[in-house]
Amino acid sequence: MKIGFIGLGNMGAPMAANLVKAGHEVKGFDVAGVTVEGAAKAATAADAARDVDVVITMLPNGQILRAVAAEVIPAMRQGAVLTDCSTVDVESARAVADQAEAAGCAALDAPVSGGVGGATAGTLTFMVGGPDAAFATVKPLFEIMGQKAVHCGTSGAGQAAKICNNMILGVTMIATCEAFALADKLGLERQKMFDVVSTSSGYSWTMNAYCPAPGVGPKSPADNDYKPGFAAELMLKDLGLSQQAATAADADTPMGQLALDLYKRFVEDEDGRGMDFSAMLPRFEKRGRA
Repeated sequence: MKIGFIGLGNMGAPMAANLVKAGHEVKGFDVAGVTVEGAAKAATAADAARDVDVVITMLPNGQILRAVAAEVIPAMRQGAVLTDCSTVDVESARAVADQAEAAGCAALDAPVSGGVGGATAGTLTFMVGGPDAAFATVKPLFEIMGQKAVHCGTSGAGQAAKICNNMILGVTMIATCEAFALADKLGLERQKMFDVVSTSSGYSWTMNAYCPAPGVGPKSPADNDYKPGFAAELMLKDLGLSQQAATAADADTPMGQLALDLYKRFVEDEDGRGMDFSAMLPRFEKRGRA
């Protein structure tokens, strides 16, 4: 396929590189001038979108997505598919899909899970919203860039799945860190805590696969001074999107709101910026009951 790839940052660049390695013709554009070996360099976002089968975007937020979509959709040929892999608000995803449809194109919202490591290894999971035919067109590319692509439903459903998943992740990580900090104060060894919880009803991904306690469980960012695999500020962004969506949908999500408040304090007022989101554990270690 001929592919335009817009947004060649930490995630986008390795995703585009995997498409090049698989033999696809890729034109790339990034406002910072980043290039990917083997991909042609487009002069503008519109140039990247011209005369291609699929346009893939990986952008910071919904506002930027809307601006880029307004630039690239008029340049896309009829029947081409705009595939946004950013994590943005549901309303922006649906607005872009409506704009693409009106122009005779199609749009997919396809946020990812797996981080930079997954982008590099080609093991991302894609959560996809949009038309069946568009999903079928882009599915071979998802299979190159990732290990799994789930078609979640109509436009916006991919973003809905991502923010609901990450709301669970944020809440669960806080609970896991709180429990370790409590275990410390009760004199329970962390390894014993892990041995029990990882095989009991407290089992979770944050405990079993991404344990926030150094030296316990599989290797995780906790074993690398909490250098980010998934940065705390990205968790803050996703929790903000979850609560924005909850407000729009009139959904009661008190735990999601509490998690947002804690990560906001951690990132903006404490030492969480630039740390992994599991660095909540040393935060709780240093605190007593308020």
